[in-house]
Amino acid sequence: MNKALLPWLAMVYMGAMWGLSFSLGKLATQYGAAPMGISFWSAFFSGCLLLIYCLLTGRYFSLSWALIKTICILGLLGSALPGLLFYYAASRVPAGVLSITVTLAPIFTYALALLLRIEGFSKIRFFGLVLGLSSICMIVLPQASLPNKTAAVWVLLACLSSFFYACESIYIGIAKLDDIGPIRLSCGMGFASAAFLFIPTFLTGALTETLSTSTELTLTIFGLSLIGATAYTAFVYTIRASGPIFASQVGYLVTVCGIIWGIVIFGEAHSGWIWVSFVLMMLGLLCVSPRGAKIDKGSPNTAL
Repeated sequence: MNKALLPWLAMVYMGAMWGLSFSLGKLATQYGAAPMGISFWSAFFSGCLLLIYCLLTGRYFSLSWALIKTICILGLLGSALPGLLFYYAASRVPAGVLSITVTLAPIFTYALALLLRIEGFSKIRFFGLVLGLSSICMIVLPQASLPNKTAAVWVLLACLSSFFYACESIYIGIAKLDDIGPIRLSCGMGFASAAFLFIPTFLTGALTETLSTSTELTLTIFGLSLIGATAYTAFVYTIRASGPIFASQVGYLVTVCGIIWGIVIFGEAHSGWIWVSFVLMMLGLLCVSPRGAKIDKGSPNTAL
């Protein structure tokens, strides 16, 4: 297979799976799980799945204090904080609408990249990001698009998740990760995120209650863990292969897939604002071209 196609295939997979995660997260809250419990166990199970894979395939860890610090930062920015905010919002916002907030990730990423002078200004790319932002406004601003007025607060909370994802994308793009591949990095991040969440999850009682509620809830959380383990590994690979700006465009695909999964699983019915937003998102994606240069100076085919 042509290696140049791998980042594009990874984008399609991430879009479909992360789009599904919005509906699974909403299902988990409907089954009675606390956001803290969902966040902890999904991160912990993701780490366990990847650790088993690493051990079976002989991918061993060679940790340094610098690498541990990097993994902790990424675990906080890319899993613990955004995951917690997302699950709090999931119970109060439709899955399709919730998925639209992911479109803010490339906008925040591009803004941070410009601020840090990692990226140069591109009119066409900037126009694509404006179209993406406009697509969100078409759904968030009209009052008829949300189930109630208070839902707007939770939408903003979900948008904050996108900011953390953008910070994470930039950090991965500039961090020195030559000694660890995306699978091992994702494994470490899962355990780091679980470590950050362990004490508050234990103190709130969600640590044991989450898995003892029902079999359906346990399977839903395991599904979230599997998505987190595989899709995030693909995300890290894509950043290292094509740069954080290109990788962050997966937000558009996630939004589209999230809307579709919401319709299939929950029977969500959307207004004309949603479909106008869909068109704007597609145009925005077409305007945002892949990066020509890489931030990570290492090989894009770094061993997993």
